[in-house]
Amino acid sequence: MKDVKSEGNSNSRFSNFIRRIEIIGNRLPHPFTLFVGLTVIVLLLSYLLNKAGMSVTYLAASRNAGEAPKEITVEVMNLLSYAGMRPFIEKFVKTYVGFAPLGLIMTMMIGIGMVEQTGLINAFMRKTILGAPSYMVTGVLAIVGINANLASDAGMIFTAAIGGAIFKALGRNPKVGIVTGFAAASGGFTANFMIAGTDALLSGITESAAGGMGIQAPTHPLINWYFMIAATFVVTFLTVLVTEKFTVKFLGDTNNNVDKSSLEEHKVTEKENKGLRNAGLTALIYIGLILILTVPEGSFFRNADGGILPKSTLTKGIVPILFFFFASVGIVYGKTIGVIKSEKDIPKIMQDGLSGSLSFLIVALPASMFIYFFKLSNLTTILAVNGAEFLKALNIGGIPLIIMFILLSTVINLFVTSGSAKWLILAPVFVPMFSMMGLSPALTQVAYRIGDSSTNIISPLSYYIPVIIGIMNQYKTDESETNGIGTVISLMLPYSIAYLIGFTLLLIAWYFLNISLGPGVSIFM
Repeated sequence: MKDVKSEGNSNSRFSNFIRRIEIIGNRLPHPFTLFVGLTVIVLLLSYLLNKAGMSVTYLAASRNAGEAPKEITVEVMNLLSYAGMRPFIEKFVKTYVGFAPLGLIMTMMIGIGMVEQTGLINAFMRKTILGAPSYMVTGVLAIVGINANLASDAGMIFTAAIGGAIFKALGRNPKVGIVTGFAAASGGFTANFMIAGTDALLSGITESAAGGMGIQAPTHPLINWYFMIAATFVVTFLTVLVTEKFTVKFLGDTNNNVDKSSLEEHKVTEKENKGLRNAGLTALIYIGLILILTVPEGSFFRNADGGILPKSTLTKGIVPILFFFFASVGIVYGKTIGVIKSEKDIPKIMQDGLSGSLSFLIVALPASMFIYFFKLSNLTTILAVNGAEFLKALNIGGIPLIIMFILLSTVINLFVTSGSAKWLILAPVFVPMFSMMGLSPALTQVAYRIGDSSTNIISPLSYYIPVIIGIMNQYKTDESETNGIGTVISLMLPYSIAYLIGFTLLLIAWYFLNISLGPGVSIFM
């Protein structure tokens, strides 16, 4: 089997480049400290720019139909004053608790915890992959990996691990399975058939950024859903293409001795099969109930005018609808296989599901304060107006602007791996800026997600990489074989490039065809 180590000389320049990125990235502070620092910077800038008399004048559209736009002048507010600090102290708890992404992510993680912690997702993924013919395993593994972000971090790791185990059992190179599963799971953060916690989290941040500027546009968790469904097919194709045309040839994949005992270890048990059947039946009943409450005229989920889009109880209530869906199928599955023995087990499982979001709850504290001060200072408005004017002067609206933003996201992603942390920084600036260029918050968000998803797997700071190295080391056939950061990144780079190109071309096509990005969501304002 060909090892990445053997390519060391030809890749020395690339490896040196990666090491430099790693050194620079390691010097960046923790996201918590990063937002504390950004808050201090905003406070100081507000003082200095206020004293310098910085302001901006622009035409603002009226919220009342028929009224002409009004000329508004906005000045930088000095936050280091009684007027700036008194509300901050008085509303400290309210600012944190009322932070839009906080409630969304907590609710979604509790619901998703029911399908993750009971083992439903694990069993479904194993059944899907093991049930596929050997020649289709790569494609099925890709589809499963793409949709594995429903389980967040656990899905990323599980797909790589099960990919290695199943490829080995089928007589194929386990490294190929690990690489395929890990790559697909990363691409899945902008491609999925289902709505996950990531969608709720990012849309919450988008809502916060849009609301601060009075932007009237949909910001619900489904704003990128149509694009994500289409992207699932694109990423599946690209994953299989890169795996079969590059990874297989690079690593070698010629052994065809099927290990039946290993396959048996991962086989779904009869009890798990029964649990999946019952969970599937519950899902169908639940979807049927939603349709009954949505389709008929005057039904519960329609708005007062009898419509569904752009706003209705259905679109506004998508988070609780998804919460009850995950909770229902998770409880039925857990009860069937015996994980849930009494009602006392349900809150414990929900608690375990919420534990995965604890790091975000901590980072959200300084992040909420940063967003609060950023809006209050009027720097958001000034940056958005000046940025929009600058972009107009460059005459690079539309596609060139979108591509520039995607590339900016890919570069930042090499140094700040947290998707929510980056969006918390970028959304307050680019959502208003893009809206002034006539582009919707939904388009801004999906452009950001493309850059973020495409380069997650090649970031040397990703905390997934050490885990993937550990999984690879389980299948070492030679003690001299070395698996390191350079190994993973070099194997992931072709996927990263393919995803970046594929996602971008898909968005360009979406733009020219002016297709809705999600229910009731337009590309343009």
